[in-house]
Amino acid sequence: METISKNEYIEKIEAALNLIRPYLQADGGDVSFVNLTEDFVVEVKLLGTCNGCPMSMQTLKAGVEQTIKRSVPNIKEVISVN
Repeated sequence: METISKNEYIEKIEAALNLIRPYLQADGGDVSFVNLTEDFVVEVKLLGTCNGCPMSMQTLKAGVEQTIKRSVPNIKEVISVN
């Protein structure tokens, strides 16, 4: 089985974030990658109107996390570190 480096995972995560970013930006928000942990948890920071929005958890799980998991199936979870 092919081994993927942490940097390659990060590139794939960033590419996935670029897929969902326009939808977040359309509502005045954004998301930035912070970290990929050793146990495949992605840490992101919600920005703009996404930060503190009552719907931010739904956006994080149903939007951001699902988009990343489709691109990088090894990812276990996406969490916000705001």
